[in-house]
Amino acid sequence: MKWKIGNVKIDNQVVLAPMAGICDSAFRRIVKSMGCGLIETEMVSTRAIMHLNSKTQEMLMMTDYERPIAQQIFGSDVESFEIASHYIIENMNPDIIDINMGCPVTKVAVKSGAGSALLKDPEKASEIVKTVVDNVDIPVTVKIRSGWNENNAVEIAKTVENAGACAIAIHPRTRHERYDIPADWSIIKDVKDNVSIPVIGNGDIRTCYDAKRMIDETGCDAIMIGRGVMGNPWIIKQCVEYLDYGKEPERVSSKEKLEMFKKHTELIYKDSDNEKIIAHKLRTNAAYYMKNLHGSVEIKKKIFQTKSTEELFDLLENYVKTLRY
Repeated sequence: MKWKIGNVKIDNQVVLAPMAGICDSAFRRIVKSMGCGLIETEMVSTRAIMHLNSKTQEMLMMTDYERPIAQQIFGSDVESFEIASHYIIENMNPDIIDINMGCPVTKVAVKSGAGSALLKDPEKASEIVKTVVDNVDIPVTVKIRSGWNENNAVEIAKTVENAGACAIAIHPRTRHERYDIPADWSIIKDVKDNVSIPVIGNGDIRTCYDAKRMIDETGCDAIMIGRGVMGNPWIIKQCVEYLDYGKEPERVSSKEKLEMFKKHTELIYKDSDNEKIIAHKLRTNAAYYMKNLHGSVEIKKKIFQTKSTEELFDLLENYVKTLRY
């Protein structure tokens, strides 16, 4: 089903969640190849954009292939949001700017008053959204949790809508609940029932059946998948096909997983020459793609010891030959 955020047309109801340290351009292109309707970047600090360095520039890299794409930013002061928004529009040209008001991590966002800390201050949240809306000519969206330590999702949703946000994504756990309890989808329904802008539901979507059930139970306009995509980009394709055509998911073979890991690795090497960053990404991705595969513990150890793409791919080719399916 096609829908829109502002003037941005989106082909289906599947959205990639903006996962910090995961959603680089290589990961997003893999997800886009599976038909994802809307891609979100990992969050980037507005302060980091103001004091631009090579790491921040790499985080901001995007390609036309990923469109429509939303650049997510986070911060705690109005001035940095204004400056960062101008930079993003002039240099990155995304289709949407998304404001993070959901990150629960103390060290990354909350300590500085950013992320989910903004849920405690609706007035400041409103000011930030209005500032970005007034300074860009593309849609502005907001991603929230259900609250800080108690549910005030509807209040925040109305607040950001009144400030000019064109859509809202809601992860129905409080900051203090983090990921420790099941997501309360009834909160998504409450938000949907109380705003007129599109609502994107997020939380505990592990299969295409979960995606359909969330839409049916909450009435949300789209679903957002995060952790379920890691090492399993096929879930995007499965959700799109099940939601649009009722097509049942097909089994993904071990060989398909390894081929995708190889493709993902090639993209990572093309996008970066920082060996430390590459090594970290390889370890992270290997852990997810290899999960539950035969002999995965041993092969992951060997992957971490490789010193070149050629050595890595030779290792994978030999490993594939040992698999039955």
